[in-house]
Amino acid sequence: MIQIIVQLSKILMIFLLGLYTIEGFSSMARKSPELRSQISTRQRLFMYMLHFIGNMVMYMVQQDFRYLIFYGVQLLIFSMFLTLYDLFYEKASTLVVNNMVMLLMIGMLILTRLSLEHAMRQFVFMFAGMILCTLVPFFIHKLTFLSRLTWVFGILGLLALAVVLVYARVSYGAKLSISLGPVSIQPSEFVKITYVFFVAGMLYKDTSFKQVVITTVMAAAHVLVLVASRDLGSALIYFVAYMVITFVATKDVRYLLLIMAGGVLAAVGGYYVFSHVRVRVLAWRDPFAPGVIANEGCQVAQSLFAIGTGGWLGSGLYQGLPKSIPVVEQDFIFAAISEEMGLVFALCLLLVCICCFMMFLNIAMQMENNFYKLVALGLGCVYGFQVFLTVGGVTKFIPSTGVTLPLISSGGSSLVSTVMIFSIIEGLYILREEEGERFAGKRRFKSRKKEKIQKEEEQ
Repeated sequence: MIQIIVQLSKILMIFLLGLYTIEGFSSMARKSPELRSQISTRQRLFMYMLHFIGNMVMYMVQQDFRYLIFYGVQLLIFSMFLTLYDLFYEKASTLVVNNMVMLLMIGMLILTRLSLEHAMRQFVFMFAGMILCTLVPFFIHKLTFLSRLTWVFGILGLLALAVVLVYARVSYGAKLSISLGPVSIQPSEFVKITYVFFVAGMLYKDTSFKQVVITTVMAAAHVLVLVASRDLGSALIYFVAYMVITFVATKDVRYLLLIMAGGVLAAVGGYYVFSHVRVRVLAWRDPFAPGVIANEGCQVAQSLFAIGTGGWLGSGLYQGLPKSIPVVEQDFIFAAISEEMGLVFALCLLLVCICCFMMFLNIAMQMENNFYKLVALGLGCVYGFQVFLTVGGVTKFIPSTGVTLPLISSGGSSLVSTVMIFSIIEGLYILREEEGERFAGKRRFKSRKKEKIQKEEEQ
């Protein structure tokens, strides 16, 4: 009986996520606030149903009341968050916040399936992130002087990375986190945000050669400290964010080509300097080779086995072997999702991530304030490129970089920083809506004034 329920629930969850995804892209094409509100209501119904079904299946399989209690606490927090968010921010994008919550729900589901204790720890960080998420849009709206804190962002970010380089413990060959009592924090996750604010602040008004050189030196310092810490995945994300912001700000193809050439040279140099880079490239080229599959290629090989075993519809919750993949909760959680939920579910999940990325770019392109335009663009690139690196590494499209899947993988710093990125984007969306209202008001005023003058002339 349990097996039948597991298989039926798998199909239902695929169906619900598919409907949610279709509604998300449909919302992007709608301009009517009423239609968007209706779509948002349906999306929330789908996400709550998916969350309920997944948790009920886990309880039925495990027969442990802790799963029911944990589900109840999650449901309460998600419901309170969405209610308060709607109450405080009427002009916010419901699509952005819905996508964020859906990704968090899926992340909590798969982490609970892998380890209840692990999921409970992650929940604490999620709760902290949600508190921040309710505050950040308010501060984005009120703090109009952020563009004047450019060097503060740059120096603080660089110092935080330097502290990691000096004091952090080595984890999987890299210096990533520092311990503050019982909690480990990965500063590079938060410095992504200050880094984007720094680069945007440097280039939103002045794109002279001198300014670009100064910005490049500071950006390179961030990247080099990350390279020295062997956090090469984060270094790559920082590099791409700098490249995109610089190109959009300057509109000069020569800068783009120079930066790309520098990136290629740095990648080649990294291959010869760092042994663990060569190991990951070896695992990427042929993870099934004799002598490789049991060592360097084990993670990638097990990931591909899991994806292939799951097929299009997946094996169902608790019917696969995702724990056979090393570090599955962090780098390779997409493989665990693919194995038990199926490729259709995983592709819909990826489409939700793409929808978020497209929304970020859409908000960036419609911002009147050039500083905020570059900030939204940079944060969008950070998010989108991190998703690409994670999924690409899991599917052997590119070598594994060790970065997490935002909002889904285990990792408190990654989760909180990504929630902050979403909330900053929400704050910018609210500013954009207010800009649009002011512009429309001025246009109506001019139109009325013109009509009044015409009537006076006719008289």
